[in-house]
Amino acid sequence: MNKEVAYPKKVDGILDVVNTSASASAQTQGKSDDSCGGAVSACDAALARAFRFLGKRWSGVILGTLANGPVGFAELRRRVEGIGDSVLAERLSDLQATGLILRDVQPGPPVSVTYALAPAGAALLPAMHELSLWASENLPCVEMRP
Repeated sequence: MNKEVAYPKKVDGILDVVNTSASASAQTQGKSDDSCGGAVSACDAALARAFRFLGKRWSGVILGTLANGPVGFAELRRRVEGIGDSVLAERLSDLQATGLILRDVQPGPPVSVTYALAPAGAALLPAMHELSLWASENLPCVEMRP
């Protein structure tokens, strides 16, 4: 029986945790891991993409805030304490481009813009909730530097 070992590895400058036993045993046996649809590297790549995107500061907080319903830019900035206007605008643009949020512009005057979760963003909330529970139970509560 293989002992599972996880070790940190930098992928595109981002710290990623790699499971050595599944990858190594699949590679040495010439087989792929069925838990990821038969492609260990595809599964690893998908997780790396997800964490690279969600690991950007504020992305998860914005998604979690939008779980309470659609809000405008100014209200979102008030609810996400500590975020600047330019960073909020950039994150909203990124989240919209990936299809996780929707941007609704209502003609004015004044013009009204609201942001809401798209179906893909809403589908991500249960996983984010589970990750939050795991972090509460397993990670020490220390201040992280930006």
